[in-house]
Amino acid sequence: MSSDTITEPAARLAGHHEDLKVVPIRHYARWAAGAAVVVLVAQFAHGLVTNPVWEWGVFRDYVLSETIVQAVWVTLQLTAYATVLGFLLGTVLAFMRLSRSPVLSTVAWTYIWVFRSIPMIVQLVFWFNLSALYKELGLGIPFGPVFWSVDSNTLIGTIGAAVIGLTLHQAAYAAEIVRGGVIAVDQGQLEAAAALGIPRLRQIRRIVLPQAMRAILPTAGNEIIGLLKGTSVVYVMSIGELFYQVQVIYGRNGRVIPLLLVATAWYVVLTSLLSVAQYYVERRYARGADRTPPPTPLQRARRFVTTLTKESA
Repeated sequence: MSSDTITEPAARLAGHHEDLKVVPIRHYARWAAGAAVVVLVAQFAHGLVTNPVWEWGVFRDYVLSETIVQAVWVTLQLTAYATVLGFLLGTVLAFMRLSRSPVLSTVAWTYIWVFRSIPMIVQLVFWFNLSALYKELGLGIPFGPVFWSVDSNTLIGTIGAAVIGLTLHQAAYAAEIVRGGVIAVDQGQLEAAAALGIPRLRQIRRIVLPQAMRAILPTAGNEIIGLLKGTSVVYVMSIGELFYQVQVIYGRNGRVIPLLLVATAWYVVLTSLLSVAQYYVERRYARGADRTPPPTPLQRARRFVTTLTKESA
């Protein structure tokens, strides 16, 4: 077959393609949905501005008041203590569940089962009333004499009871998060490390946990944000955290809506800051898996400003 018989049809086809008219796809449903969403958002924003029930003046008076700021500080303290202690205890429970010892794995599984089954508010009320069950806590020989004891209320207190309740509750969920991350690590790496004679503790610290963090962090960040909002439950213990103080204020002045808006604004700000921190921590631990991570929002902003500067020049 000659070359002319091959190229001639191809030339005719190419000429035919040049005569075709390209018609873009019309996404009518997408445009209609987008327009409906824009209208709804505009209506909501208009209601925020024009509806007098929001009482933005009251919101402005209280959002940065000393009482509210102190309440936010208490909320942050409870979140920080429960997060650190809860994940430390949860990590221990996770490795206990992964242990080959039937005693350790059974105790860890039972703990997780019990504390995930009981609502947080029930646990907090229980620890708040611990002195009714144990009037004194002491040290001594098991099933024998007690050498030192102290009153339960003196030792724990209200804040202590809240931290204990939040920590023990958080540890049950943190244990499963950590266990899931550890299981996600390829077991072949542990076998290779064991063949090289690396001690078990060093394997966990230098090989397992750095890789497991990539699977742990997204769920852990979500759990910490949930814990931040969950601290509002301690209002049953009359602790001056954010939601409790908002309730006290609107119980006195009757301005329910603007005071709830104050709490909402602070929760949004705090969860947003935690989300930003989670983003950068995840990015750091993803360096080994993703050598060319996407630019951060700050890097995108700098690149955009640089581009505008060059174009204007």
